[in-house]
Amino acid sequence: MTDRVRIVVLTAFVVVVVVLAGTYLGQLRRATAVPAAGRPTSAALDPAAALAEPHIVFRSTTPGPDYGRLGVSALADPDGARALLDLRCERVDATARAGVCITARRGLVQTFAVTTLDAQLRRVSSSPLAGLPSRARLSADSSLVATTAFVTGHSYAQAMFSTDTVVRRDGRRLTDLEDFTTVVDSHELAAVNRNFWGVTFAADDDTFYATAASGAKTWLVRGSFAARRMQSVRTDAECPSLSPNGTRVAYKKRLGNAQPGQWRLAVLDLATGRETLLAETRSVDDQVEWLDDGQLLYGVARDGSDGTSSDVWQVPADGSGAPTVLIEQASSPAVVHR
Repeated sequence: MTDRVRIVVLTAFVVVVVVLAGTYLGQLRRATAVPAAGRPTSAALDPAAALAEPHIVFRSTTPGPDYGRLGVSALADPDGARALLDLRCERVDATARAGVCITARRGLVQTFAVTTLDAQLRRVSSSPLAGLPSRARLSADSSLVATTAFVTGHSYAQAMFSTDTVVRRDGRRLTDLEDFTTVVDSHELAAVNRNFWGVTFAADDDTFYATAASGAKTWLVRGSFAARRMQSVRTDAECPSLSPNGTRVAYKKRLGNAQPGQWRLAVLDLATGRETLLAETRSVDDQVEWLDDGQLLYGVARDGSDGTSSDVWQVPADGSGAPTVLIEQASSPAVVHR
């Protein structure tokens, strides 16, 4: 290789490194830049006191140094004072006994981990997460953790994507949903391009609901860990969330000829099969959380924020009323009634 060729190769390499570094730093600045008018400062809650009462755990999306931090607010005053912990999360869930936080290690190559937390939301253990995190859910007794990550593609709106949905018990990998038998309309779903995501657990820790997909078709499926089997319940349903009393499932639904990435929130009564569209008419790409048996919570990105900042909204689960903001500059809510 001549000196001239070496110089050309070296120059090209330097240019690539500079571009990658610039892209990363630009993303970092957008996430941490302090705007001229951000969230008003309020008195901070004491974390231990907040966790001792009914509360909501969430991810802060306030631009600046608090972006991504694990937050806690009182259930009686969700948008009031908040406690912010040192841990930063991409997605979070919590019960009175434990929590789960998807953590990220930033760099030219970004990596993620599933971090389990104790009742005080302190780090217990971590295990690697393959891909870009999307969903995380705990079972009622906190023994099971389900995570979904994109291993190709970056959203459910893309025509070509692949997911990795794993269930862990006590921090150790228990199973991958792709290992289960899945039956759709009396036929086994054996397509190579099948995907699964958005697990929600029933109280018995055996029954669960999830999304199954093949091509452009999606199904709400009911599964059993003991039987290692899933059965379709309804078509065109994604990212389910089982109600506290176990009688209804909320999900996002693609209507008619809606484009990929356009959904409506709906609730299915499991006993009657009646589906109710909710009063939220915006497209919501989230796995909703039940505030109680009558209200649902979900995150919606703020206009002009490029998805970096969002608010937690609530809407009645019976199709009545109108959506309202519950927690400003927050996402990934988890309700803990204690």
